[in-house]
Amino acid sequence: RFSADNLRVLTASDDRTAKVWITSTGECVRTLVGHAITVNSAVFSPDGSYILTASNDRTAKLWNTSTGDCVRTLVGHEEFVHAAEFSPDGSNIVTASYDGTAKVWCASTGECVHTLAGHMSLVNSAAFSPDGRLVLTASYDHTSKLWNAGTGECVRTLSGHIDSVQSASWSMDGGCIVTGSWDESATLWNASTGNSMRTLTGHVDVVWSAAFSPGGAHVVTASSDRTAKVWNVRTGECVHTLERHTANVNCASFSPNGFLIATASDDRAAIVWNMRMVSTTLAVRDLSLSLSGHQRSLCLRARNNHSSGSS
Repeated sequence: RFSADNLRVLTASDDRTAKVWITSTGECVRTLVGHAITVNSAVFSPDGSYILTASNDRTAKLWNTSTGDCVRTLVGHEEFVHAAEFSPDGSNIVTASYDGTAKVWCASTGECVHTLAGHMSLVNSAAFSPDGRLVLTASYDHTSKLWNAGTGECVRTLSGHIDSVQSASWSMDGGCIVTGSWDESATLWNASTGNSMRTLTGHVDVVWSAAFSPGGAHVVTASSDRTAKVWNVRTGECVHTLERHTANVNCASFSPNGFLIATASDDRAAIVWNMRMVSTTLAVRDLSLSLSGHQRSLCLRARNNHSSGSS
């Protein structure tokens, strides 16, 4: 995950740590140590002051970005916490857990405000809508759900995948959703109606993550087939395949300015790809840098900060 100013990248790893990297140089400037086992995700707060991590130790932790100190631990889930995200204004946090629930927390107090219960299996991801009013979850029960963030009520279920839904992300305007699944596809959905708009097919193994570019014109997916792919949202065409990793690609995300893509893999490396617009097609201009330093597999959650971009 990139910081809002595009200057830093966060990675999370099976080695029990999260790391902060300088985007331009690949230098690791901070390692966050405190979780007991695998760290599944790491994200910056909207203002960059804090970092939020989720772990298989059943907790999420809030860290001071400047000092690297853990300032709060969110305890309440009964199984692995697979993902954690801030609300757009940073006042709330949502976590997704293998206990079959998502939880909404007050960021300043660590109090659990709502438990979102309704999925029939593990919850893989959770994210606030760009306006903060809804929460989007993805589950092993083959569905995604939309929840009222204020009441905890389920307002819509997205059904169509034929296997586990591993990730679900919003477009920046909140009008579209993209999901990635074990059925080797990603699906685009109308957020207002819950109708499927398009299915992106081309990967030959599990699609672990799918995320929009800041402008919503493209989607990037990450797969166990060792590639990430960039797709044209309007046509559903795969416009680029990013091939460099030597193992499962667990996550891929655009930078807030849309010029970079970060991928994370079981090969223990994250790669930052430099992207540019050529006419109306997103093209790989060059390979920017590789981030190496974790001792085990990497995870890097896919959802941009709520900011505008050009692609």
